[in-house]
Amino acid sequence: MRKVGSGEHIVIALHGWFGSSGAWTAFEPHLDRDRFTYVFPDYRGYGDRRGESGDYSIAEAAADVLALADELGADRFSLVGHSMGGSVMQYVYAEAPERVRAMVGISPVPASGVPLDEQSRQLFAGAADSPDNRRAIVDFTTGNRLTGTWLDAIVRHSLEADRDAVAAYFEAWSGTDFHDRITGSDVPIKVIAGENDPALGPDTMKATFAEWYPRVELEQLAGAGHYGIDETPVALATSVERFLAEA
Repeated sequence: MRKVGSGEHIVIALHGWFGSSGAWTAFEPHLDRDRFTYVFPDYRGYGDRRGESGDYSIAEAAADVLALADELGADRFSLVGHSMGGSVMQYVYAEAPERVRAMVGISPVPASGVPLDEQSRQLFAGAADSPDNRRAIVDFTTGNRLTGTWLDAIVRHSLEADRDAVAAYFEAWSGTDFHDRITGSDVPIKVIAGENDPALGPDTMKATFAEWYPRVELEQLAGAGHYGIDETPVALATSVERFLAEA
């Protein structure tokens, strides 16, 4: 876990499937450290928690977030979730809605999970054992438009996680459906989707988050695919903080 800032508004930022707490590095320099305190945890099996056992489920990850909030003494906090972190974020809210001030999803996985056709399922399921599969997924979800050097860097970072955790979390984020628990929720939520993300882009967000959350604000992030944290960090940080400042 890393902590950035000293503001009264606590924000817990949850990384994606191929990430870790270190995946937010490009995003951090653009954050308001006086207004907010950002906390960047790792899931079990990732980053500083490599080798930590568990069932690697969305429910378990959400329980760990609530335990972290207790440890921080944070009765109320906001959540930011990238990709798989968007599912964890919503599960935290489902478990403890009274504690969540606001949520921001960055290319977030919907609370319904992500149905995949057989070819896509094989590609994603094979990623636990294949760096080539991971590279193909990252390339596809950013619109086949970014440099090989950057793709390789994302893959290298992803390989720092435990293999079994990566395998189990794929089944977790793709197959966990709890959208009935959050439909109609009154929480302020912003959903930011990269214009070049063919998987979790604006159309998917309209069909899921916009249908479930009455107070949702949708934004299409120009110049970004699935990894806006790296692709357009200044614009992303600006969008996130403008929304959270009003929560």
